[in-house]
Amino acid sequence: MPPRSDEPRRDATGSRRGSVRGGAARGGEPRPPEPRTPEPRTPQSRTGEPPATGPRAGEPRGQGRSGDARTGQPRAGDGGGISDARAYTPRGRTIRESSDERGGQRRTPRAGRSGDPFRPALQVLDGGRAAANRAGRREAAPTGRTGVIRTVPATAAPDDDEFADPPAPRRRPGRTTPRRTDTPGRGAPRRTEAPRRTDRPAGRRPVRKPRRPPKLAEPRRRLRLGTALVLAVFAVIGIRLVVLQAVDTPAYAGGGVGNRLSRVELPAPRGSIEDRNGAPLARSVEARYVFVDPTLVKDRTETAKLLSPLLGIPVSELAEKMKRQGGLQFRYLARGVDIAQAKQIEALELAGIGTHRDERREVPGGDLAANLVGFTSPDMDGLEGLEARYDDVLRGQDGRWVYEAGAGDLDAPIPGGYSQTTAPRPGSSLVLTTDRDLQFQVQQILSRQMAQTRGAIGAAVVLDVKTSEVLAQASNPTYNAASPEQSRPTDREDAATSFVVDPGSVHKAITYGAALQEGVITPDSAWPVANTVTRGGVTFRDTHPAEGKKLSVAGMLAYSSNVGTIEIGDRLGPDRLIDYQKRFGLGQPTGEGMPGEASGRLLPADQWSGSSYGSVPIGHSVDATPLQMAAAYATIANDGTYVQPHLIKEVVGADGKRTPAAAPVTRSVLSPSNAAALRTLLEAVTTVDGATGLAAAVPGYRIAGKTGTGLRYVNGKQQPGEVGSFIGMAPAEAPRYVVAVFVWNPEGGGGAVVAPAFREMMGFTLRHYRVPPSRGKSPNFEVFPR
Repeated sequence: MPPRSDEPRRDATGSRRGSVRGGAARGGEPRPPEPRTPEPRTPQSRTGEPPATGPRAGEPRGQGRSGDARTGQPRAGDGGGISDARAYTPRGRTIRESSDERGGQRRTPRAGRSGDPFRPALQVLDGGRAAANRAGRREAAPTGRTGVIRTVPATAAPDDDEFADPPAPRRRPGRTTPRRTDTPGRGAPRRTEAPRRTDRPAGRRPVRKPRRPPKLAEPRRRLRLGTALVLAVFAVIGIRLVVLQAVDTPAYAGGGVGNRLSRVELPAPRGSIEDRNGAPLARSVEARYVFVDPTLVKDRTETAKLLSPLLGIPVSELAEKMKRQGGLQFRYLARGVDIAQAKQIEALELAGIGTHRDERREVPGGDLAANLVGFTSPDMDGLEGLEARYDDVLRGQDGRWVYEAGAGDLDAPIPGGYSQTTAPRPGSSLVLTTDRDLQFQVQQILSRQMAQTRGAIGAAVVLDVKTSEVLAQASNPTYNAASPEQSRPTDREDAATSFVVDPGSVHKAITYGAALQEGVITPDSAWPVANTVTRGGVTFRDTHPAEGKKLSVAGMLAYSSNVGTIEIGDRLGPDRLIDYQKRFGLGQPTGEGMPGEASGRLLPADQWSGSSYGSVPIGHSVDATPLQMAAAYATIANDGTYVQPHLIKEVVGADGKRTPAAAPVTRSVLSPSNAAALRTLLEAVTTVDGATGLAAAVPGYRIAGKTGTGLRYVNGKQQPGEVGSFIGMAPAEAPRYVVAVFVWNPEGGGGAVVAPAFREMMGFTLRHYRVPPSRGKSPNFEVFPR
């Protein structure tokens, strides 16, 4: 068989005829039809057949369609389509021709369908089984005049599955090779050449399996998870709301209150200082303070003139305080002003002048016990004396009123606004052991006696023998505690605890007491006493020479023999003497309660010089305070038992609760018998003819005591003059009270003052406490026994 030509066959008119496209003859899958230009529909007759028409334009008569011209049926072998035709257009043109006329633009079937879905493309399909398989079992066109079957490409049914495979892209035809087919026609068989595809396999194209859609998440699980998350968020929000509404409410509600709060201090009354009977020695009273706002004062000179008579302050001083200094808006003009005077100032309605509640420390007695009590500052801070020592007890705890107020002209408490009041807590009161009446008399007596001297310093102490309570403690000079600024610092010192002196002969009672306790001497001891004695190159003399006569111990005390006392000290030795000095309370503060109490000084034995053996036993080279020496004599009067002297009896709280002071320190120094023997020997001082203490005798009472003449040292330097002293107890047979008087006179002669002062003080004390006079008389002492 001759080879077939690749050139399509042409008919008698010269038009090309294409082979039937598709691989149905080969058993392959029908190829998608080539795009065709949609043909306009022709009207049909009532019978449903198309009207008879002539040949189409541009087509030779009798040849534009394949098939039998007479019957309109397709020729045998044409496969049910137009023989050798590739495509058909409504105007009888091929797709190529139509494309040439439109400038070569070719329309795709998809574009044609999207442009006009009612004009389906025409495709020449081969009949038979292949066409049925490709077109989805379409019915054959009814036999008619025309042999052309107009078909509408099947539109894919919409796929609800969103994961279905997209349609395969349309494949453009590849190169084809002419295929010879026998198309049966009418009469003899006809051979035609059909294009054959060479770019795909001959067999049926495998159908692509659709992809399996991914496994979807479980909606119920997502719903439960979402619900849990939403509930958790709402729970967190709810908890936070509860915290804000319940827990943090005060913080947020009071966020802006701080800017509207005003604070008013409520001063706490300071505790009072009372004597043993409850009489006030110092107390706080309500008063007013006057202040000035310099920025509001219109005429400070005129204002000062109006205030000066009421405040008792010079006009120039007030005007100076009213002077403007920067933005200063507050300055005190006066503190502790009486309420009556404050009301008069308020009535003047002076611009920039105001008053406010204040507290003033009132001292009813003026200078009464001023050196003990001390004073306070205008702010009620203790500065000296007991006010300073017990400031933490006397000071109260101030209160405060915090309230919500407006601003400017509305600066007043807001009704219903924030308001909180902390009540002040008054301070506790001190109850002293002193007796106000006795204190007053002791001060008066000391002042009168010292009026004979100039520049002198005096101190007097009255002790209760059994308890060592300080019944009176006076100093001279003194001052008015209500106006401390008008006094000198030395006037405000308590001489009884700060005045350190060489006690002199009053120290001899300690030497004789130690000798009796150690058995060195007895009350009946006596020996010849020379007029002088030398120790370490220093000669010590007696003011009442014995001329070598035998002198009794009582005579040695009566005449204050230095030579006889030094011999007793030699028998004791320095160690035992120093030990008894400490037992009697020398060399350390008594702890009475006064601030800044001096401790005195004892000379250690290893520091004794040759002269110390003569000076220490007679009360020199020893530093002591009047209170320490008074406590030593109280030990002798108390049957040899030392009791720490003290000023504080009890503390009374703001609620009235009374707390006794700590128990005083006690210790045994002498035996009661030796103490009684020493008391008897000391009576010789006030009874023996020519004795040194006759001026201290109190009529009707047996007095036991000792005079002394000492020196004063300041910073290790001896001061001019001398220190006279007398310490005694009464009644001597059963002592109740001890009185000690010390006077330093820079001009000398202090001894002439102290004995009369003691007599007056002791006499008043005995009468004040109604102590009956002594029944018996003092014993007759043999001064120069044979």
